[in-house]
Amino acid sequence: MTSILPASVPDSQLGLSPSEIQILRQHQQIALQNQPYPHPSISTRGRGHARTSASTSRAASAASSGNNGRLLLDPGSLALLGQHFERLMSAIQNRVDQLTAQTQVSTIHQSSRAGAAMAAADAEIVRFHAIIRQIDELETEFDKVRHIRDIVKGFRARVEGLERKMDHRHARR
Repeated sequence: MTSILPASVPDSQLGLSPSEIQILRQHQQIALQNQPYPHPSISTRGRGHARTSASTSRAASAASSGNNGRLLLDPGSLALLGQHFERLMSAIQNRVDQLTAQTQVSTIHQSSRAGAAMAAADAEIVRFHAIIRQIDELETEFDKVRHIRDIVKGFRARVEGLERKMDHRHARR
C-alpha cells in the first residue's frame, strides 16, 4: 500500500498577508501535532479508525516537516485546524472578556477615587470660604475697634489737654 499525501494548496494563494500566513502555518502545525489520534470528530464513514488515523498521522507528519507552505485540505486536517482555531478564538475572547471586566472594575474604582477627591476638594473649598469670611469679619471688627480707639485717643487727648489747662489755672491761683 503506497502512502498518498493529502491534497494541499499553497498558503500564499489564500489571500492572506505574510503575517497571517505565518500564523496559519504555526497553528496548522500546532493543531496537527497536539491532537490525539484518531480524533473523535473526524468522520470515518464506516471505514474504521485505521484510515483516518493514517491520514491524520500523515498530515501531522507533513505538518511537522513544515508542509512547504501548503495548507492541507484533507477533511481530518481541516477539522483539526478548525477546532484548534475555535479553541484559540475562544481563549482569546475569554481573555478579552477578562481584560474588559478588569478595565471596568478599574474604571469604577478610579471614578470612586476621583469622586472622593472631588468631594474632599469641595469640602476644602467650603472650609476656605468660611475662613475667608471669618477673616473679613475680623477685619471689619478690627476697623471698628481701630476707629473706636482713635475716638478714645482723641477724647483722652482732649481730656488731658483740659486737665493741663485746669492744672495751669489752679497753679496760677
